[in-house]
Amino acid sequence: MKEKSPDMGLTPRQIVERLNHYIIGQDRAKKLVAIALRNRSRRRCLPDDLREEVYPKNIIMIGPTGVGKTEIARRLSKLAQAPFVKVEATKYTEVGYVGRDVESMIRDLTEVSVSMVREEKTDELKDRAELRAHERLLDILLPPPPNMKKSLRHTGKATEVVYDGAPASDEESAQLERWLRTRQKIEKKLNDGKMEDREVEIDVDVHAGPMIEIFSSGGAGLEEMGIDVKGLFEKMSPKKPKKIKTSLKEARRILVNVEMEKLLDMEKVIKEALTRVQESGIVFVDELDKVAGRGTSGHGPDVSREGVQRDLLPIVEGSKVLTKYGMVSTDHILFIAAGAFHETKPSDLIPELQGRFPLRVELNDLGVEEYRRILTEPQNALTRQYVALMKTEGVSLRFTPDGVDEIARSAYEVNQRTENIGARRLYTVMEKLLEDISFRAPDKNIGKIVIDKSFVKDKLKDIIDDEDLSKFIL
Repeated sequence: MKEKSPDMGLTPRQIVERLNHYIIGQDRAKKLVAIALRNRSRRRCLPDDLREEVYPKNIIMIGPTGVGKTEIARRLSKLAQAPFVKVEATKYTEVGYVGRDVESMIRDLTEVSVSMVREEKTDELKDRAELRAHERLLDILLPPPPNMKKSLRHTGKATEVVYDGAPASDEESAQLERWLRTRQKIEKKLNDGKMEDREVEIDVDVHAGPMIEIFSSGGAGLEEMGIDVKGLFEKMSPKKPKKIKTSLKEARRILVNVEMEKLLDMEKVIKEALTRVQESGIVFVDELDKVAGRGTSGHGPDVSREGVQRDLLPIVEGSKVLTKYGMVSTDHILFIAAGAFHETKPSDLIPELQGRFPLRVELNDLGVEEYRRILTEPQNALTRQYVALMKTEGVSLRFTPDGVDEIARSAYEVNQRTENIGARRLYTVMEKLLEDISFRAPDKNIGKIVIDKSFVKDKLKDIIDDEDLSKFIL
């Protein structure tokens, strides 16, 4: 029996089970993305020469708005703890037209990855930074005696002061003892939070002159090209210390940030972030159907649509993109595209781009049963959200099964008679249903309210009975 690698992570079945906590139905779509995620773990276990030859199988999700396309991709990235960015294909235009260039999606993804890794490292170093800031505050409140050498030794969540060498005389020894006793008293007050409003003076480093702001504010175009204008001028501009007076509470926050910057190795952060982008990044390209179409007349919108597709092609195929943190290879980034494809179809995409999305899955439209399950089953179910929101005002909401059924039926009926916006229609219906309660809750002692079928029918009768729904819909 083949030994399983210890870092393989969740199995496809486990991934689908996790997705089921938030997304109702769409079983095949969840199955495909689960396999795609698992294949990444499998790839990491391959020999180096073969690993580079295994490319992700990009996916196109086809289905109307509000059926769960974006939610599947977003929840997948959270499960994988992978850098994730959602972009709209309509934001981009081909080279030569006004609009964002397609490489910006990779730069955005890299920014997300750097922020993600930086946050993780910050959490790891938080205790050390707080201990060092605490020590600096004590030195500000009670400076050490002259000529006394002092260093810190961190032991768990405490900091011990280590003195280099013994005092030279009895007078110096007595002075040190008095200083230590006073320091212990101040530290106790500090730990008890009794000095938070006291004003202290601290040194902070600031950049000389307004040059950085002038250049960085006008350098948006250069940053789009992957050039870190602000970073360049910050390195060129010298820092100078500046004394500021502030409360001890605010001083602690500033000093923790200063110590964190000293402890944080940004070179390692960037290196890990770039690796994470290239090995596990996920780009969700929405509204791909809006740029589908191949121009034949030589002018008009179809030309621009095909141009966007051709600009997308090298990014999806695999290329190197310049970012302000370095070059990023897109070879192993997973691309998940989505679109309603009402007026177009995937075959309207240029053949080269079609070939880069070998997996296609059609998501089903939602019916009354799906709406009912969405209202009650997910961990972030709407009924749970509104119960928790109203509880903050002392209002106890209870949704009965027949009440939930009526909400689901009403949402489905409105979608059938107007623009079908899928599960997002539930937000419209729930807001209308609880509008009066939400408005009156802070002012009146409402107590308990039962949301049953009759309550729902009474509150939503205007929507259901009136053929002109324009004033009730989004």
